[in-house]
Amino acid sequence: MDKKSRHMRKWLPALAFLSLVSLFLGVYVGSVGVPASQVSTGIAYGVARALHLTTTSKPPKFFVIIWEIRLPRVLLAYLVGLALASAGVAAQALFKNPLADPYIIGVSAGASIGAAIASVYAPSQMGPFALVFAVFSVLVVYSAAKVDGNVPVDTLLLAGVAYGFMASAVTWYIILKEGERARVTWMWMMGSFNGASWANVGQMAVVTLLGTGFLIWKWRELNLLLLGEESVALGLDVSLYRKLTVGAIALLTAFAVSTAGIIGFVGLVAPHIMRILLGPNHRRLTPAAALLGGVLLVTADLVARVLSRPTEIPVGIVTALMGAPFFLYLLRKHRKGVFTA
Repeated sequence: MDKKSRHMRKWLPALAFLSLVSLFLGVYVGSVGVPASQVSTGIAYGVARALHLTTTSKPPKFFVIIWEIRLPRVLLAYLVGLALASAGVAAQALFKNPLADPYIIGVSAGASIGAAIASVYAPSQMGPFALVFAVFSVLVVYSAAKVDGNVPVDTLLLAGVAYGFMASAVTWYIILKEGERARVTWMWMMGSFNGASWANVGQMAVVTLLGTGFLIWKWRELNLLLLGEESVALGLDVSLYRKLTVGAIALLTAFAVSTAGIIGFVGLVAPHIMRILLGPNHRRLTPAAALLGGVLLVTADLVARVLSRPTEIPVGIVTALMGAPFFLYLLRKHRKGVFTA
């Protein structure tokens, strides 16, 4: 067994343990003090009630806070972190660029247009509007990048960047034109899990399991995508797997953004931390980065809630403060040629 495999055996259990700790702290800590014993009791009662395994009609103390407010929020943050980190791993393999992130194909920029339009005409439908525009934007970028039926990654990257600038301009035009009516778009663009519901958790769980599961299953193909056109000689249908990888990135990122808004740096930082620790093999990298993404986002949301109690700051601000220094570090390492994708 090589050194990286031994590290993998250590890191996956450690990340699973950190996941449980972060989830527990996310439910335990808040503006209202809840005893640690009540957290376990409330969750156990909620699970039993959901499965119709209890006959007790009176819920335990703090049950509403634990089960209806904090637990859905924490679980949603964890699932969104999983999705963004998994999509980030795939984006870096697809573009063969250690600085790529899941928003690079126009998902977040397109979702912003949908959110801005919804904030003016249908404020209660921001999520669906953002999702539709995010998927539409990926299709536009992908179509624009086609060259003789193929989609070169360099062209796809440039198309995504160009579309992002255009979409951002449209979003800001709507915000400036509509003024107070579009004010809610500001908060959405900075990311938040406030008001998370069990319906959000269920929807995000299905998408995250499907998308992340596919990327973990296809770890060999992600390794080969790093080789670019050289992988053709090894039997990989590059065109097919580029499409599938773009689809997985779009699926995970579009649902994450439509559910929680634009949350930066998680899809960039988590893959890099685990790549430094475990190496570039996606068999190890993808599941480890996904778990770390969940831990990082739950932690960031916890900080966002307690940093300025009783109010809260958008979680995107916290992830930016956490991720920006690391991003600058990556730029420096990449410039020196020390970092390898």
